[in-house]
Amino acid sequence: MIPAGRAAEACSECRHPATAAPLRRPLRRPLRHPLRHPLRRRLLEYGVRVTAPREARRTSFRTVHQWLADYGESHRNPTNKLLHWLCVPVIVVAVLGFLWSIPVPAAFAAVSPWLNWATLVIALGLLYYAVLSPRLAFGMAPLLALAAWLLAALEALPAPLWATCLAAFVVAWIGQFVGHAIEGRKPSFFQDLQFLMIGPLWLLSFVYRRLGLRY
Repeated sequence: MIPAGRAAEACSECRHPATAAPLRRPLRRPLRHPLRHPLRRRLLEYGVRVTAPREARRTSFRTVHQWLADYGESHRNPTNKLLHWLCVPVIVVAVLGFLWSIPVPAAFAAVSPWLNWATLVIALGLLYYAVLSPRLAFGMAPLLALAAWLLAALEALPAPLWATCLAAFVVAWIGQFVGHAIEGRKPSFFQDLQFLMIGPLWLLSFVYRRLGLRY
């Protein structure tokens, strides 16, 4: 006859459900995409870095939350963030100003005086943003329209528009690189040029979250 102590040990070793905790079964199927989990988005708002497996980040199409999260990884320092709030809008207006300064065919002018290379790029940019997030694209539309109105006003100044935009462009990029030097991280577009388009969207996402708007 087996002593009671030995019997309890035997039951413990065999993990009998009546005497010991059952074995934990591994998950058969991992999360379909960990970056889409709302908890990750909430943690990122408080500066907590949450990364996904490399396999999930190598997908051909990334969601807007993935783009914003990856962009935010190299923009955590408060000084760098402040410089981006100041410099990114200036860079956007400057780049559009370069395009605005390029002569357009007569057919463009016949359609509308507002039809130029800058407004065409604005339309394409809004289409790109709409693919990522229609709600953010809706918020970006009036801001880009404001940039076009500002360029039209700058064009009336005595100084050439391209020269004004060039000076603003150089100063703004100096501020950008100073911010990244303070943070100790390279700009995100060194990894993917599409991050040049994500920068303005990243700033707008803060406004959406502050207002409690989903995107």
